[in-house]
Amino acid sequence: MSDSPTTLSTLLADVDAAGHDHAVNDRNSGLQHIHNHATGAVVWFPTWQKFRETTDWTEAVTEQEARLEAATASGVPLQEAASRLLAERLAELLERAASSADANVFVQENLTPHLTDTWAIADAVARAAGSELPHGTPPAAFTGYPYEIYAQEGGAFATSLWNDIIDARRNRALADEAARKALKPVSRKALKNAARKAARR
Repeated sequence: MSDSPTTLSTLLADVDAAGHDHAVNDRNSGLQHIHNHATGAVVWFPTWQKFRETTDWTEAVTEQEARLEAATASGVPLQEAASRLLAERLAELLERAASSADANVFVQENLTPHLTDTWAIADAVARAAGSELPHGTPPAAFTGYPYEIYAQEGGAFATSLWNDIIDARRNRALADEAARKALKPVSRKALKNAARKAARR
């Protein structure tokens, strides 16, 4: 591959077409992957370092800088604005996951964009604060964030987020099933039995 900046979609397409030696692909490309055993697909995503080498990084950081600038213009401190943005984006992602028709398809489509946007927020915070870009330690805004975004070059973040997306859909399905059972019509026989028990008390 060329050393000049390229798009993330190009990197992902290239590595997906390179064959099935995933370990070699990981080492050579700066990408990592997770097997989606439910669908048989492989979901590729960049390391946080590799993401910075793409043209997508510039666009994503610029977008997050604009959001932070709008928030701080109203008097919200930078780190607080970033913390709120992180919490809102994660809540929105998990709500969409819970409502999705298929969590496994949802995670394939949404995992990588959420990873890269989160890394972009960290870099946008650093640039807005006039600091160097993070290299393993995120800004203070991430203190309450539930994921270690740089651990294992982003692999730990991806795995934990993947599990939470799947759990969000499973938990919603269980809650919906419980609600359906609670609303299930009571049979005439059950009503009679309940009346007899009440009369005996």
